Amino acid sequence: MVEKAPGLLQKYKYGTAFPIMTHNDSPTPKAAISTQLPIDDVLPELLRTLGTHSCAVLSAPPGAGKTTRVPLALLNEEWTRGKRILMLEPRRIAARTAARFMAKECGEPVGKTVGYRVHLENKTSRETRIEVVTEGILTRMLQSDPELSGVACVIFDEFHERSIHADLGLALTLETQEVFRDDLKILVMSATLDSAPLQVLLDNCPVLSSQGRSYPVSTQFTPPVRQDARIEDTVSLAVRHALSQEQGSMLVFLPGAREIRQTAERLADLEGPALHIHQLFGALSHKEQDAAIAPAPAGVRKIVLSSAIAESSLTIEGISIVIDSGLARVPRFHPGSGMTRLVTERVSRASADQRRGRAGRLGPGVCYRLWSEHEDRQLKDFASPEIREADLAPLALELANWGTESPEELRWLDVPPQSNFSQAQSLLQQLGALDAHGHITPHGTSLAALPLHPRLAHMLLRGKAEKEASTASLLAACISERDMSRNPDLRHRLAQFQRGAASGRIQESARRLAALAGIKKLSAPHPDAAGILLAYAYPDRIAQRVGPGQFRLSQGRAAWLPEDEALAHEDFLVVADLDGNGVRARIWRAAPVFREELEQAFSEAITEKSCVGWDSKTESVIARQQSTLGKLVLRDAALKNVSDEDRSQAVLAGIRQIGLHALPWDKDSTNWRERVSFLHALDAPAPSEWPDLSDEALLASLEDWLLPFLTGISRRSQFKKIPLMDALSAMLGWDGNRRLNALAPQRLQLPDGTHARIDYAQESGPALLVKLQKMFGVTETPRIAGGRYALTIHLLSPAQRPLQITRDLKNFWENGYKAVRAEMRGRYPKHKWPEDPTNG
Repeated sequence: MVEKAPGLLQKYKYGTAFPIMTHNDSPTPKAAISTQLPIDDVLPELLRTLGTHSCAVLSAPPGAGKTTRVPLALLNEEWTRGKRILMLEPRRIAARTAARFMAKECGEPVGKTVGYRVHLENKTSRETRIEVVTEGILTRMLQSDPELSGVACVIFDEFHERSIHADLGLALTLETQEVFRDDLKILVMSATLDSAPLQVLLDNCPVLSSQGRSYPVSTQFTPPVRQDARIEDTVSLAVRHALSQEQGSMLVFLPGAREIRQTAERLADLEGPALHIHQLFGALSHKEQDAAIAPAPAGVRKIVLSSAIAESSLTIEGISIVIDSGLARVPRFHPGSGMTRLVTERVSRASADQRRGRAGRLGPGVCYRLWSEHEDRQLKDFASPEIREADLAPLALELANWGTESPEELRWLDVPPQSNFSQAQSLLQQLGALDAHGHITPHGTSLAALPLHPRLAHMLLRGKAEKEASTASLLAACISERDMSRNPDLRHRLAQFQRGAASGRIQESARRLAALAGIKKLSAPHPDAAGILLAYAYPDRIAQRVGPGQFRLSQGRAAWLPEDEALAHEDFLVVADLDGNGVRARIWRAAPVFREELEQAFSEAITEKSCVGWDSKTESVIARQQSTLGKLVLRDAALKNVSDEDRSQAVLAGIRQIGLHALPWDKDSTNWRERVSFLHALDAPAPSEWPDLSDEALLASLEDWLLPFLTGISRRSQFKKIPLMDALSAMLGWDGNRRLNALAPQRLQLPDGTHARIDYAQESGPALLVKLQKMFGVTETPRIAGGRYALTIHLLSPAQRPLQITRDLKNFWENGYKAVRAEMRGRYPKHKWPEDPTNG
């Protein structure tokens, strides 16, 4: 045994909870091979490879027969005797169909040699040797029995679909093989996946290839006539055209259930004894799905309107025409908002080829691609793996339950993105499933035991604890089974269950979920409890109305409902489904909740705080007492007894918001600021003893110089009362202001005993604007700042007009004055114009 980190080993020693089946060595029924398939040619080599290697990759295109032939071929190998073969399928319908086909080949009913196990449905017995399961089932089996006791081989079918469950299942199975079971075989089967990276992941294991069985399929590109045409209209026209031009039954690929239903409505007039129309998507009942894939009666054509569910694994008898919209609906998770958005996007080339191939499985066919050849050349080769785009909360919980602290401890084809994984851990901590260190809690272990998203599992257990188990079970079934009700109010759906007028599929799912949670019998649901139950599952999606149909979620995002919806007028909602738009998300399903219910259920998360701030609309201080839940304000009342400190701090916030110009600046305060700023700049680039009085610096330091002078101020209209000059002067103190007056005086005394104001606002620096006659007798340029700075002298005429600007007064007297005197003496004869101005 390979030594491994203690997480898995410690978990395993506590024993298993999953029912382990034992098998006798009675002969396995020989499968009656009805037809020869391409995969049969490679089966001998595959058996030899798995006999000598622990892993292998089988590349086989659609139609090769790998899904049903490979498991049967492995049954009688020496290393599989008395053990089970697990085969994983990405979809429930594919798992059921494959198991039924193989059981039929064995001449037995499903549940004997061949069985299946999917979400909340188990068709296996102690005799079952081949168990077809959906991928989440394998994860649960591994969590309960990390050794996979009694399992000889795990087959990952259709791995090219790269579901998150397949990636997780493979990562856990590889660790099981490494730690406990070096005899466990792993076979990965894929139709279109690039096998090279997969081969490297599996320690450079052998890669085998099989030819497919396909007939010629002609391709016709028929893009919409109008770019803005609805896809349902384009598809309906293509269907009618193909019916008139081609023979055989038709498979039509559409993005999702909504488009399928609307296309069916547009084609309803075609249906009759000779033409049947079926819908095929995941939320339909087993009966409806089985009818869609069953062969059409003799002489009857069928049209199957399908989602991507029919791309692989399923063979629908009689199909010779494929119409491909070229679109698929895929989930895209946004860690910033914590929401998953369903996005309709162009399919990859691999998916388009898979769809096209459906027309050539049983004979020559034709494929109508509803896009242009130019668009076809732009298709990306493969779709992005789900693990890169999905909500990772279920995966994070499984890893914590496995004993793994970080995804990097396991082997992945694509490591889960760290941002998504961190967001998932935060949610699980909010649900109480993980502790502050990311380790699983007892509650988290209970959540992991339920086949539900952790949100819904948490809701189910809280509902059980609060005597609302039936309501919680039905809600969980509606959400996880993608209930197709169009009413956004989930209370309406519960009321239908209450009256017994609702889907049997949802009710059966609810009963099984309740049984797994230890609830023996379902009673009538209470629709009014829906809101608070949903709040347990979606604490980040509690929504508060902020306007008609406008809501704010507790995690901060905006959401909306049409104003004509009754829910649009509720004060509080809890949202179960929304489209994930990053700006304003559309609410699709929700239920109302009362404020009092939230206060009781989330008392530990509610914050009581006094909020004193600045209201930009009224330009005044507001003081409120608030109860908040996330970004929501549950209660808001006026706050009494606001302290002077809090009020003044709010005023500072208002000043910062408006700007320094809001303060009562006058000539004295402005001049004081200009003088200090002059001395500060004069010291540059060396540090200055004088403060920086730029707008940025003053705003940043309001608390230091202005706060003590704001007593009694609470609104902008009172700003004129602020003693601004006192506040500014206090920055320097008595000695500082004395030095300021000495170094940067406001006025300069002239020879005649008068004083001239120094202008510190001039762009060229401090200046003296003075009549020329006032400077007679001054021989040198006046200086300030302790002689460091010579003033700029603006010499003016008796009429206050500029005569000369100089910073060298001596030079002006010697060289420029004579010309000025000659011109001005005649113009202003009454004024003194001495020959020697230095003598006054």
